[in-house]
Amino acid sequence: MSEFALCLTHDVDRPYKNYQAVYEAIRERDLARLGALRPGDDPYWQFESLMDLEGELGVRSAFYFLSEPGLRDRSLRQWLRPRYWLEHCGRYDIDAPRMAHIIEALDTRGWEVGLHGSYDSYDDRERLRVEKEMIEGVVGHSVRGGRQHFLNRSSETWDHHRAIGLEYDSSLGSSTECGFDHGYEPLYPFDDDFTVFPLTIMEVALGGANGTLDEAAAWADCERLLDEAAANDAVMTVLWHPRYVGPDFPGYRDLYRRLIERALEMGAWVGPPGAYLDRGEPDHETPVSDASTSATD
Repeated sequence: MSEFALCLTHDVDRPYKNYQAVYEAIRERDLARLGALRPGDDPYWQFESLMDLEGELGVRSAFYFLSEPGLRDRSLRQWLRPRYWLEHCGRYDIDAPRMAHIIEALDTRGWEVGLHGSYDSYDDRERLRVEKEMIEGVVGHSVRGGRQHFLNRSSETWDHHRAIGLEYDSSLGSSTECGFDHGYEPLYPFDDDFTVFPLTIMEVALGGANGTLDEAAAWADCERLLDEAAANDAVMTVLWHPRYVGPDFPGYRDLYRRLIERALEMGAWVGPPGAYLDRGEPDHETPVSDASTSATD
């Protein structure tokens, strides 16, 4: 199964713009920024937009959904840390009607729905099991894989994933660097069917200071990595957070489209990791032993 492939994934961290809109309104002294809080005007809600874009190109992708615990489920130590307040402010319920409806729509129309393990779940097997079952309760069947929030990992994370019935993970990578640092093929840490898809590109790693995007430089990086993937029959995995195809992040939507179009022109297989696994049996020739904790987004 050594053939150039582009696996498309989306971590659903922030489907709603809430505290960010308030912050921008105060910072810029512009009450118009609060318009993002109106139902139907949220620039972070980009599911239909992504479905239209990918559907037009004839491809599918994977969406990984997050079930971050609320503050009432946190310890006192966690209550005192700003990180957990930010996670709480951005959290969402996957079984809320609007969210459940879009998850069901993705699933029934051929997109892959998977697990985005919450911030601390990388070292908590039972929490991962609960979160996986929550997603499965919405789609009505088992989910196959996903990625840990902030790419958090420990030496036990993949063992936890395999134990709860996941077939693959894509948490091995960086939010600041792009490339094939972990090789050109999926990895098999247990020398069985459990698969690790190293992350090649996270969209934020292509941006410049303050979240700006130098489109020419970003495309040069994407094209270089596509050429490297094609030359090495690589499996290239990319992460585009859904909000990054919206109006708050100029240039990223066009860059994502261009990346897919170019991969298709080059003859790559393009789709979600789960569908890639369905293409044939792995050869298990690429074990991996690096499972150290990484706390990047």
